[in-house]
Amino acid sequence: MSGMLFSQMRPPAALEADFNDWYDTEHIPARLVLDGFRRADRYVEVDEPGNYLAVYQLDDMRVLQHPEYRALKEQPSERTATMLSSVSGFTRFICDLVADSGDAGQHRFLQALAFEIPEDEVDDFDDFYDTEHTPMLLEADGWLRIHRYRVRSGDGGSWTHFVLHELAERSVMDSPERQAARSAPKRTAMGQRPWFANADRWLYERRPA
Repeated sequence: MSGMLFSQMRPPAALEADFNDWYDTEHIPARLVLDGFRRADRYVEVDEPGNYLAVYQLDDMRVLQHPEYRALKEQPSERTATMLSSVSGFTRFICDLVADSGDAGQHRFLQALAFEIPEDEVDDFDDFYDTEHTPMLLEADGWLRIHRYRVRSGDGGSWTHFVLHELAERSVMDSPERQAARSAPKRTAMGQRPWFANADRWLYERRPA
């Protein structure tokens, strides 16, 4: 089964440059050499530039149980331990892939949404995305990819589902196609459910590789 590892954190301003160097030169490379890790993308929040997100896309979720990965996590280097002990706002969610419109590749922005969906309403949510919301959004030039996940385990919130939207440019958020999708019948009905209104939403800009 494929999925993702989704992790947010905020380093102290004084350590931000060192934090980015550590993530780019140590943390990510040590994971991407393991079979099962397909790619990693890092982002900075648009409205809160000190907040960072890392998304690892996994071809095989079993890699998270491999001894090599467990050693990285359970026996961190001194630099890793120092960095992780210094950050705030830490989250870490392990998620199984539910649906994917396709690998878009070189997106610039990411809209991430987190939901806590009652189990008896998950089918309605999936139907809304599969039959209405995803097809309508992908009509917009620059709305590149939509992938949805169910949380297997997590730290930092009670979310049960994530949806990631990969965008070519921020301006696509103001497109007529998005406005139409937000006022479509199933979206209107979904918006009346309390858990939908209580979702967390973030807009991130992708950091250069």
